Amino acid sequence: MKPLAELDAASCRALIGVAFDIDDTVTRAGRLEPAAFQAMHELTGSGLHLVAVTGRPLGWVDVVAVHWPVDAAVGENGAGWVWRDGAVPREGYFEPEEKRRAYPDLFERVRRRVARELPHVKPALDQRARRCDLAFDVGETVRLPAADIERLVGLIEAEGARSAVSSVHAHAIPGDWDKALGIERAVRDALGLDTDADRGRWLFIGDSGNDAAAFEYFPLSVGVSNVRDYITRLPAPPRFITGADRGEGFAEMTAHLLEARR
Repeated sequence: MKPLAELDAASCRALIGVAFDIDDTVTRAGRLEPAAFQAMHELTGSGLHLVAVTGRPLGWVDVVAVHWPVDAAVGENGAGWVWRDGAVPREGYFEPEEKRRAYPDLFERVRRRVARELPHVKPALDQRARRCDLAFDVGETVRLPAADIERLVGLIEAEGARSAVSSVHAHAIPGDWDKALGIERAVRDALGLDTDADRGRWLFIGDSGNDAAAFEYFPLSVGVSNVRDYITRLPAPPRFITGADRGEGFAEMTAHLLEARR
């Protein structure tokens, strides 16, 4: 990973959009940091498109899409997205409704298996707001040992789901989506743009394991400095890294971009 200062001015000037993770990228201890929220306003004010993408529930991104300065918000690691069409909120999903109807059976199998074999592992507190995802708390109200997280991932995958682990949750994912694919489809629906054709003109910033697909997809990828806590578990690390952590790191990235674009 290169220091953020090595992200060249020409690439910054060519950008049309920024996609960003939420937990521990713009938040600290679960709270949105003021410097990060101000940075979002500065990015959109400079003419850049802004897309939030998170492992948090789709019920939460309904609020993010409407009340934050973003063009779209992607939830549950790419399972769905919400955007504003004028004053009207719209939503999209990675898989059609007939496939989504099968998710509860898979989630129940995973839930029972985990309750039987790892009874101390509990569902995430925000599970009731989820539509396409089953999440377990690994770092939000508890701090699970790495061995427990590894075993939890094994149980999820043994029941036929995919898995992703963030700084706060381990997810059972019933489909083939990830954050990169969710961003691509959300941008297409909300903005009519093709990130696949314009990957070099988008930047992604994140912090942990469930951001790996986006770190790999976008040539301009940045990790806030706390990404170092997960670097050994990242199949694709970010290309650049900030000096500051969490929301302060997001604000640092914003200042670097805007200075280069002046």
